[in-house]
Amino acid sequence: MAKTLKEAPITTASARSKLAAGEYPRRLDADAAVWYRKGKRGGVWFARWRNRGQGANYLQSSVGPANDVNDKPTDGLLTFPQAETLARQIVAQARQEAKAAAAGPALTVRGAVETYVAERDARDSRRKGRAVRSDAGQRLGRYVLGQDKRGRQEAIPAAPLASVTLHMLKESDLLTWRKGLPEELKGSTEQRLINDLKAALNGAYAANREKVDPTLPAIIKHGLKAENQDSDDAVPLARDNQILTTAQVGMVISAAREIDAEQEWDGDLFRFVVVLAATGARFSQIARMKVGDVQRAQGRLMIPSSRKGRGGKIASVAYPVGKDTLDALLPATAGRRNDEILLERWRSKQVPGSIGWERAGRAPWKSPSELQRPWNDVRQRAGMPAVIPYGLRHSSIVRGIRANLPIRLVAALHDTSVQMIERHYGRWIVDGLEDLAAAAVVPLVPTDESNVVSMRGAL
Repeated sequence: MAKTLKEAPITTASARSKLAAGEYPRRLDADAAVWYRKGKRGGVWFARWRNRGQGANYLQSSVGPANDVNDKPTDGLLTFPQAETLARQIVAQARQEAKAAAAGPALTVRGAVETYVAERDARDSRRKGRAVRSDAGQRLGRYVLGQDKRGRQEAIPAAPLASVTLHMLKESDLLTWRKGLPEELKGSTEQRLINDLKAALNGAYAANREKVDPTLPAIIKHGLKAENQDSDDAVPLARDNQILTTAQVGMVISAAREIDAEQEWDGDLFRFVVVLAATGARFSQIARMKVGDVQRAQGRLMIPSSRKGRGGKIASVAYPVGKDTLDALLPATAGRRNDEILLERWRSKQVPGSIGWERAGRAPWKSPSELQRPWNDVRQRAGMPAVIPYGLRHSSIVRGIRANLPIRLVAALHDTSVQMIERHYGRWIVDGLEDLAAAAVVPLVPTDESNVVSMRGAL
């Protein structure tokens, strides 16, 4: 096209009025042009480009009717600049589709999400030693992929977003999907869902960069970015009823000891609650602790780093604890190897031919759900029916803040970020620093000496 195309003066209505009936091009690039076709009843614009995917033939597509009256934008009629812009978009889209088709079957949002879900399911199954469905798989299945009827649960259709090809994905597609999410969906759940979808799409881009548009990461970033929140309406992550005093934490631990004895946990429940309260660590971190992580001589526990984030963390965090905590863990460490899992619990199986159950050996804690039933008994016994296990983590973080520990240290001890601490515990940061701020108060208003009466003159 570059060697034979003869361009014509079609950029203005005046120039086009002087042309005879026929077709006239204006080059867009070496292989594409916007064309003007003049007829008896007016002119029209169309785009034509070389189709390199199928030999040397050309493809073309209509752009729209031409404004041959003047060069001002008019509804339904296109000036040359408008036609040129649309023609470039048509050619770019066609080339992208041809490129994607040549690279193999078209990649869709569904395919990207299914690949991501399979990876997450495999990872969680590997960690737990059994086949499980990941939380990400459940969320994405419900709100993106759709799912079949299950028992009493009705079938859920797939979101329209699932059928969109990646090379055609637009920011508006992602924004429309977000607006269609249920209003009753909790903010934290919605953000996890969005993060899962973002990870799935970014993963598909990383694995198929030659098949998709290089602008896809920007589309994903802006279409799924976190929404700005009015700071006046910001809600802290930790509610007031989840921040326990030291005395209240002691009541929870005492209740755990009593429930442990009554339900014959053999100390397993009590020890888990003690470590939750003493360190503020997450369930998943405590469940992975080894016997060797109890360092009695140094007065500390080594808490494995969480699996949140992209990696690059240290293997564990040293958390100082008291002698009472170390003494509570003695039965779990005595006579055991350092590489054994620290906290275990009894597993039971049903007796064949009976409704009874019998113990079938000990194994590590696997899921936070295992703590749910005994925890309900613990909090009722402690007289705090609203407190949740994560409240012990909230309380530990706030204790560190109120003790005026550096925020960076509080974040490091709890395996989180300074930004997260400041965002969700800002109120307690201010309260904890109130005494320090008060100490910085100095008199600023000078004394008015004109109202001072000299005692020497009075005498």
